[in-house]
Amino acid sequence: MTALIAQAEPLVRWDWIGRHLGPIRTQFAQHVELTVIAVGIGLAISIPLAVFAYRNRRAYAPITWVAGLLYTMPSLALFALISPFLGFTTLTAEIGLVSYTLLILIRNIVAGLIGVPDDVKEAAVGMGYTRRQLLVRVELPLALPVIVAGIRIATVTTIGLVTVTALIGKGGLGHFILEGKDQSFPTEILLGAVLSVLFAVAADWTLIGAQRLLTPWSRAARVRAFGR
Repeated sequence: MTALIAQAEPLVRWDWIGRHLGPIRTQFAQHVELTVIAVGIGLAISIPLAVFAYRNRRAYAPITWVAGLLYTMPSLALFALISPFLGFTTLTAEIGLVSYTLLILIRNIVAGLIGVPDDVKEAAVGMGYTRRQLLVRVELPLALPVIVAGIRIATVTTIGLVTVTALIGKGGLGHFILEGKDQSFPTEILLGAVLSVLFAVAADWTLIGAQRLLTPWSRAARVRAFGR
C-alpha cells in the first residue's frame, strides 16, 4: 500500500509547468487578446445602441430582446451555428464572445444614463449645452460608475467564456483544460482553471481601480454618506 502511494502521480507536476512556460505565456496572451477584443467591440456596439434606447424608450425593449436572445443561447450551440460559415477562426470566437457582452453592457449603460439627476441635466441645458455636449460632458461621466460595473461583469463573464472557445481551437487557457481532460492530466486542468480565475480577479480589481481614478466624486459621495 505504501509503495502504491509513493508511486501515485502528484496532483500538480511542477516540472511539467516549468518545461511549458512558453506555451503557457502564449495561451495566456491569446486569452487576454480574445477578452480585450470582445469587450472592446461589445462596448463599441453597446454605447450607441444604449444611447439610442435611452433617448427613444420604445426601442429599449426590442434592443434588449435581441441582446437577451443572444445572451441566453448556449455557447456551444452559437459556435456550432457560426463555424460552418466562418470555420474555426478567431472571428468565429469573437462573434460568440461579443454577443454575450451586449445585454450586460446595454442594460448598465441605459441604467447609468437614467440615473443622472434631472436637475443636473436641466442646469447643463440652461448653460447652453447642446444635446451632444450634455451626453459627453455630463450624462456619460456621471453614469460611469454604473457603466464600469457592467464592464466588470462583461469582462469576468468573457474570461470564463473564452475557455469554451478551446473547442474550436481558440481557447487561450481553456486549451490546457481541454487537453488535460483528454489526456486525464490534472496538472493541465488545474493550470488552466487557476490561471483563468486569477486573470478574472486581476481584471476585476484593475477595473475597480480605473473606476476610482476616473470617478473621484463617487468616492467622495460615499465618504459623506457613510463616513469612510
